[in-house]
This record gives sequence, structure tokens and C-alpha cells, in this order.
Amino acid sequence: MRNPQLNSNGELTHLLTVEGLPRAILNHILDTAESFVPLADRDIKKVPLLRGKSVFNLFFENSTRTRTTFEIAAKRLSADVYNLNINASSASKGESLLDTINNLSAMQADLFVVRHASSGAPHLIAQHVAPHVHVINAGDGRHAHPTQGLLDMYTIRHYKKDFTKLTVAIVGDILHSRVARSDIHALTTLGVPEVRAIGPLTLLPSGLEQMGVRVFTDMAEGLKGVDVVIMLRLQNERMRGALLPSAQEYFKHYGLTQEKLALAKPDAIVMHPGPMNRGVEIDSPVADGKQAVILNQVTFGIAVRMAVMSIVAGA
Repeated sequence: MRNPQLNSNGELTHLLTVEGLPRAILNHILDTAESFVPLADRDIKKVPLLRGKSVFNLFFENSTRTRTTFEIAAKRLSADVYNLNINASSASKGESLLDTINNLSAMQADLFVVRHASSGAPHLIAQHVAPHVHVINAGDGRHAHPTQGLLDMYTIRHYKKDFTKLTVAIVGDILHSRVARSDIHALTTLGVPEVRAIGPLTLLPSGLEQMGVRVFTDMAEGLKGVDVVIMLRLQNERMRGALLPSAQEYFKHYGLTQEKLALAKPDAIVMHPGPMNRGVEIDSPVADGKQAVILNQVTFGIAVRMAVMSIVAGA
């Protein structure tokens, strides 16, 4: 069955999930992003690739980094950008998601960037838009966050070069994390030989082994000899019931401190998709330390989102 993200020529026309995308397309996105990174140092940071196109940011969930970097990316591509205030829109009055999309499509929208609390919402939209309209998933429920996964891959490639020689640990609330799912699919597709998931049993979903992941509940054991540490935020807003005794207890066992980081390779990098809970999943000396590349992830995210938008809109 044809991947719904690809057109009949095998080109990327929507970005809904990393899962199922071939390695060649992931590398094409990363290579395209690399060509955009130097723009940040130029006096004029714009290129005309999306001039005349209308990009609508539809964030049905709160976001700072993702929405802002998408807006910056679209403007650097010379697109016209519209940020829909969902709380003040007709959606807050009961208008259905597809009716909202149809009305915006009637305003000549070319590209929708969608964040939604319901898994699958961007897929639903992609099924109902005209062929010339493109959809990018900016995070849907627990399902996927493909551009975060891709900017994480760009960051890893920037510092470590060769995916096929790495051991990568993803630590924390993997059960509720759409970032973890996107990272795992991207890492395995790009040839990382060992992906580790570290966390308490209550925050580890079933089926990780089937995804090619080694599972650890002991952080010290899981961090031994890794090249990359990806810390995850505790997704308290998605939790139902008591999955943890306390934040302090969690930090004791799974918070990244300098002592725990010392178990990884000396040149290991530390990543975090943000927002960070200091003193819960990561200690400030680590977050601000020389091995952390967390702010670089944000910077690279603009180039990666430029790459995705330019590729899908050109398909």
C-alpha cells in the first residue's frame, strides 16, 4: 500500500510521521536542512522558495519552541504566515476540525502545520485537503512529532557524523512521549545499531523490543558507554493515575546528574526536546554543561523545518 505521505512519484507531500519513511527521504531532509543552516549568519536571512505561499499554523495545543520555529522557518522561506488563535476561533465554539480546515482552505491555504491533542488528527486533515495543499504534523497526542525527531537526527549527525557507529539512550517518560516514538523510528531507519530506552516500568510502553530497542530500568546500567543521551520531559498532563511516587524520587533514580553522565562516553552529547524540568529529569549543571547541545537543537530546528516545508511544498 502506498505511503499516504508520498505522491505517485515517491516524493514527500505531507510529513505526518517518520515511521515508514525510507532512509533516502530522511537523509534528503537532513541534507537540505544543512544547506539552510548558514542562513542564520547572514544579514538577510530569507530565500524565495515559498514566496506567494500561505502557511497556516494551527496549534490546538500550547507550544512555544515548535510554533515559533515553524513561524520563523516559513518567514525565512518568504511565505505568508498566519497563526490561528484556536482559543478565539470558531473551533472553540464547536466547529469541527474538518470544517475549520475547509474554511481555511477556501482562503487559499497552501500548507497547514498542525499540533493536536488527538493522535491521528493531522492524518485526518491530510486525507481531506486538495492535492495542492500540504500538511505537516507538529505533534499529535502520544503518536508522533516528526520534525522534532528530524531535528534530533540533524543534531546527532552534526556532532557524531556516522549513525552506524552509535549507541543512543532515550531516558524518561517514553510511555507518553511522541518525541521518543519519532526518535526511535528515525534512529533505527538511519542505521543506529543500538537504541536504548531507560525508565521506570510504569513509563515504558510494551513493544519496545519489537521496535529494535534495548530496555533498561536501571539508569546506571543503561548509560554505560553511550554516545548520545536524549532526556525526556515528564508528561504530567498526559498521565492518568499515580505512575510515580514523587518528582524527587524520580530525579533520584532517573534524573541526569554529572555523576550519571560520567558513565557515558566522555564525548557523549546530552539532548532534550524541551521544555526542561530542572531538578526533575535533568540537573542544572548538566543542562548548562559543555556536553549539552539543547540550545543547538532549537537553532537546528529552524533549518530542519525550513527543509521540510520547502520539500513538501515543492512535491
